[in-house]
Amino acid sequence: MTENTELKTASVLAFERKLDPSDALFRAGNWEQREDANEWAVIPVREKSVRGTISNRLKTKDQDPAKLDAAIENPNLQTVDVATLPNDADTLMAHFTLKVLGNAGSPSACNNAAYEHKLQSLVSSYIDQEGFGDLAYRYAQNLANGRFLWRNRMGSEEVEVRVSRLEGGAPVESWTFSGLDISLRHFGAEGKAAQDLNALAGAIRDGLSAQQFTLLEIVAFARMGCGQEVFPSQELVLTRGSGDKSKTLYQVDGVAGIHSQKLGNAIRTIDTWYPAANEATSPGPIAVEPYGSVTTLGTAYRQPKQKVDFYSLLDNWVLKDKEPEREQKHFVMATLIRGGVFGDGGS
Repeated sequence: MTENTELKTASVLAFERKLDPSDALFRAGNWEQREDANEWAVIPVREKSVRGTISNRLKTKDQDPAKLDAAIENPNLQTVDVATLPNDADTLMAHFTLKVLGNAGSPSACNNAAYEHKLQSLVSSYIDQEGFGDLAYRYAQNLANGRFLWRNRMGSEEVEVRVSRLEGGAPVESWTFSGLDISLRHFGAEGKAAQDLNALAGAIRDGLSAQQFTLLEIVAFARMGCGQEVFPSQELVLTRGSGDKSKTLYQVDGVAGIHSQKLGNAIRTIDTWYPAANEATSPGPIAVEPYGSVTTLGTAYRQPKQKVDFYSLLDNWVLKDKEPEREQKHFVMATLIRGGVFGDGGS
């Protein structure tokens, strides 16, 4: 096909996110009493003052040895937030809802009618050929394996995840998964877990492709041990003054919880299509981001120079009729489901 020299990227181009989680709030109880979890006590965030040591790397070049010794010998006094299970409770419960919205791939704002028409025709072609089955399955697996628990999952003896599809505030379908039995690194399952994953993926697929949204309720139980520390989201404090806490945890009305943004990051950790994904040193699936950025590793796995970033793939597909490979089309659609502002407005 010839390049379309007339069509240009819209200067205003925005997409609403189609996977919309609430915050997850924490409760505490005992593993054997999971059926009475609605009666469990909430987990509060409290302060703790500690007297630690200086352990960070210091600049030693041209330093007075006496001053350096004094700096190292002084105690490191700090106040931190902490959240723990009670001494008579061994299980963390995290509860949130996830709304799966329809019209995936349709822009919420676009100031170029020709561009929008071309984009919509390509999205429709993708849906006709692929549907949202592959993407929905990966989203479903990240619910079933409890990836959204983050550090809480790593320190757990057992993890159970219950997912229900709600209509009129009541569950009409429910699935229960043993989270530790479902991989974080590879997509796919066997036995009953595979059947339940397919059914959950179907509910997510229907939400992405339908006019009406799908509402899911997720309740996860992590058996961590009596009195053990649990790990809510940590707040980013941009300005600090003297006497401020060195760690501030997220809480809603005094109840420890995980940010909706962090839950969304875990659910969309489905990108195994980046160039280094099959290398032995790869981190496995990464969150869907336009440049494949993983801030904890300080790496962007989809560099523009490789032409596999979202903008290069989208522009080649829409403006130049260069259809991406199947897996990269999955990535483009997953980025549109993620949402964002992608116009060429220069800001």
